[in-house]
Amino acid sequence: MHILVLGGAGMVGRKFIERLAREGGLGGQAVTRVTAQDVVAAAPPAAAPFDFEAVVSDLSQPGEPEKLIAARPEVIVHLAAIVSGEAEADFDKGYRINLDGTRALFEAIRLAEGYRPRLVFTSSVAVFGAPFDDKIEDEFFTTPLTSYGTQKAIGELLLSDYSRRGFFDGIAIRLPTICVRPGKPNKAASGFFSNIIREPLNGEEAVLPVSDQVRHWHASPRSAVGFLFHAATMNLSAVGPRRALTMPGYSCTVAEQIETLRKVAGDTVVKRIRREPDPVIDKIVEGWPRNFDPQRALALGFRAENDFEEIIRVHIEDELHGTFVK
Repeated sequence: MHILVLGGAGMVGRKFIERLAREGGLGGQAVTRVTAQDVVAAAPPAAAPFDFEAVVSDLSQPGEPEKLIAARPEVIVHLAAIVSGEAEADFDKGYRINLDGTRALFEAIRLAEGYRPRLVFTSSVAVFGAPFDDKIEDEFFTTPLTSYGTQKAIGELLLSDYSRRGFFDGIAIRLPTICVRPGKPNKAASGFFSNIIREPLNGEEAVLPVSDQVRHWHASPRSAVGFLFHAATMNLSAVGPRRALTMPGYSCTVAEQIETLRKVAGDTVVKRIRREPDPVIDKIVEGWPRNFDPQRALALGFRAENDFEEIIRVHIEDELHGTFVK
């Protein structure tokens, strides 16, 4: 099996490829080749039992999608995107990367005669906009209040239509905010949710730009990879024509995040969080959903953490080798 990972140098893409290397297969089939595309070179996974190729390119450039699918990969995992804060700051770039690149990929597949891959498109809970119910159910309408959310919502509609027409077998998974993200802070407006856990555990100061009462929907990187594996292998006839699914997660306030960090790591670690309000981030976050009731995804076998303590302990185990700076 050949798997193409778009955005393969990013955090979730890297972890997805690393799990492929550990397991050697996907859905009971051996993986023989992985192509990881991104704007920077993806590092090869350790001891991979398959051929690995890193492609440095821009998906939105003319002719690039056709090159990437020329070898007819059976599974395409589409993670390529610029994040929420950057898409809001640079309108043209957001639409070029997040929408035009996605549409160009879908068109390249449609025009490749006799080719019908499984396509997993990573969407976001940013497709929903206020006002919200206490819990957003599967029938809640999409009214995004950011450019990023709008771009993802359009991608979902395109994917459902192209799948309905039989051009590919697609599924869109709406990721929660992935927390705790390893590495350095990025340009995502949601980055502070990870920063206020990750940096204090590393002995560093973190800035909190919003109120303690901000509530949001979270899942760990480990869960995100699990979502991709399940979406790439499940029987999509059970999903039906509505090909976009909200993934499971855990809803909590920033205050609850901080108190859970205190429980796990102690007061000294929590004191490394510095409050510095940012009205721009606060305005973006104000329009985000806070809680979900993702019954469709749960019924179809998707799983995530049951509480925020589990999310923190996954980070300590997976990224900090079981320890942290006290």
